[in-house]
Amino acid sequence: MPDMGHIVHVIDRSGDVEGFRHIARLRGRDNSDEPRAMNLTARPSNGSQVARDRIDPAGRLANSIGELMGQLDGRVAVITGGGRGIGEAIALRYAAEGATVVISSRTASDLENTLSVAGLDSDRGLAVVADATDRDDARRPVLEALERFGRVDILVNNVGGSVGNNDPFLANDDAFESTLVLCLTSAWWTTSAVLPSMRDQGFGRIISIGSGTSKTTGASLPYTTAKHALVGFTKELAKTGAPFGINANLLCPGWTRTSLVDFERIATARGTSVEIEEERAASESLQHRVLDASELTGMATLLAGEDGRGITGQVISVDGGYKV
Repeated sequence: MPDMGHIVHVIDRSGDVEGFRHIARLRGRDNSDEPRAMNLTARPSNGSQVARDRIDPAGRLANSIGELMGQLDGRVAVITGGGRGIGEAIALRYAAEGATVVISSRTASDLENTLSVAGLDSDRGLAVVADATDRDDARRPVLEALERFGRVDILVNNVGGSVGNNDPFLANDDAFESTLVLCLTSAWWTTSAVLPSMRDQGFGRIISIGSGTSKTTGASLPYTTAKHALVGFTKELAKTGAPFGINANLLCPGWTRTSLVDFERIATARGTSVEIEEERAASESLQHRVLDASELTGMATLLAGEDGRGITGQVISVDGGYKV
């Protein structure tokens, strides 16, 4: 099975992600939404109301989330792997919700594109080119966010994937270790960089992106191992952070429609058809469909905001009922 938790989003421009992009661009032009000190009761400004009214020309979001925009006003969020896929979708939603957004990736053009479509200038957006598999580089997004904005309220550990040939019969130590570093150790590096400041400010939200294979099997041995390990990482982190107002949760997607889940490539490798492979993926969930990356952003926003203050130490799936 292809990796499910870190996949590049294929944009449906009539759908939710484009709606987030539209409202994020509007908020990015609203000067009343400057970053400010933590305010748990901050409400959207008039500019935010305009954004809610114009959330999506297709109207798909107006009823579902139109009244909720502004949940992250005044917050500063760091999102690793924020240039594409699930990370990009979360970055766009957080921007639409009023957050200052710091995103990292190895590819500068992806980061620039995300900030551009979100309409974020240097007052509310920062792109950090960084390699999550390098300890010092992995910590830089947090450190640069602290230097620029003075605080980090939300950390989304989104980086992950499989590295190399993960056939366990080949005993490929490098591939196993590299996958664990990408999926697990990188989350520790960014988390360890942000914990002291979250403790000192008495508030923090740490959301790591797991996978359907955080709970079951279905991917490579190293990938499944790393994603299972994130469960223990999250629960212990929640216990450690609770006295200081720090919540930690694991958000687990299943099959998500992105370009890394390339059904044409899968079909070619298996000698089948795109239709057969799409159907096979969809059949693994109760809803019999492949989700869009934007469908994870509602839960990511809940976990990051004040309404999610009572949720910590949890492994939460947004996957259409994957392998239930």
